[in-house]
Amino acid sequence: MMGDGESVVAGAIEAHPQLALVRRCADLAEALALAHAGMVGVAVLSDQPRLNRAVLADFTAAGVAVVAVPTTASASSELRALGIEHVMDADADPVTIADRTATVAHTLVPAAAAPESAPAAPAGDGVVIAVWGPTGAPGRTTLAVNIAAECAAADDEAIVVDVDTYGGAVAQALGLLDEAPGIAALARASLHGTLTDDVLWRHLLSVDGGFKVLSGISRADRWPELSRSALDGIWPVLRRHSPVTVVDCGFSVAQDEAAMYDTRAPQRNGATLSALGAADVVVVVGSAEPLGIQRLVQGLAELDEVAELMCPRIVVANRVRSSVAGRHPEEAIADALARYSGVENVWMVPADGKSCDAATLAGQSLRERVPRSPARRAIAVVAAAALAAAQESRAELTPVSESPRAVAATLTD
Repeated sequence: MMGDGESVVAGAIEAHPQLALVRRCADLAEALALAHAGMVGVAVLSDQPRLNRAVLADFTAAGVAVVAVPTTASASSELRALGIEHVMDADADPVTIADRTATVAHTLVPAAAAPESAPAAPAGDGVVIAVWGPTGAPGRTTLAVNIAAECAAADDEAIVVDVDTYGGAVAQALGLLDEAPGIAALARASLHGTLTDDVLWRHLLSVDGGFKVLSGISRADRWPELSRSALDGIWPVLRRHSPVTVVDCGFSVAQDEAAMYDTRAPQRNGATLSALGAADVVVVVGSAEPLGIQRLVQGLAELDEVAELMCPRIVVANRVRSSVAGRHPEEAIADALARYSGVENVWMVPADGKSCDAATLAGQSLRERVPRSPARRAIAVVAAAALAAAQESRAELTPVSESPRAVAATLTD
């Protein structure tokens, strides 16, 4: 709020019998400090240049709800685009604003007492399939690209998204020399609430085979561009515009901030954690040799500790061959994963280097380049299973409400 208007609203909030005005803050930094100190439950904000999804994520992490009071009608739509649920009309009077703030405050419960419940189903009809695997190049990109190709053949359209912040290679695997990563452009737009349909379609790359690509960052040192708060706003948009979104994730799911002094610093693995949190099913891929299976067992244990992961998994052993796993490799792999990880069903993709090399050289999917190859047939079965599991998982989600406590702070720019 600006000038006299801010003072009048602050007065109305202070006079409201169900609210206590903690402080009129000079800027967002001061309001966030109060939030992280646990001194407020509701923050009343105006439209401000530095207000973006990352700031709103900080308020949410602190257990603080946000009521937005725009200064103009256009600012109202901008605030809603940032994902703020409680946005007042630009011409709302101070008493109405105070009443709405009280309503928000008294529909919240303390974060410590909030009941556990299923995550809300995001808007849109499309499903999100995340492809993840441990370190060691088990074939995440190969699986992601080819699952997208198979899903596109089944549903007429699919998008494959590269969010690997360590070594994204989807564009290269498909012969795309794109120096302007589409996912980074969408992340910037999402962070500032300007992600529109036009922005999405401008950065989608079409490839042969009927699916589209959002290319990843071209250099690993650009990982801060893919913040979790920015990517969280991208998935609902992709769901609306594609029946299937396949995400190629990075290998690490470590919570970076646990070892850092500044807990609000960017997370190297935020992009992967965002994708896993949005996924309707996770395809977990490991390489079918002794070291690869060991890493897969450890990776499955790491996934068990990821709070964001609330969906089913499909476990895939890639490059299965008797030369490294014995005379009956499928049985040996299935037995090891059942014994050490409790995995009941493992999907096997046979080693097929010749076909994969041919597809890579041509910059095409296996379906397009070598449709009769053993690897392509196995991946087609995996894709069908993943798509069915994703659709079933998403159908079971029901919207829920959540949130925090009950006092109010107002701010000016």
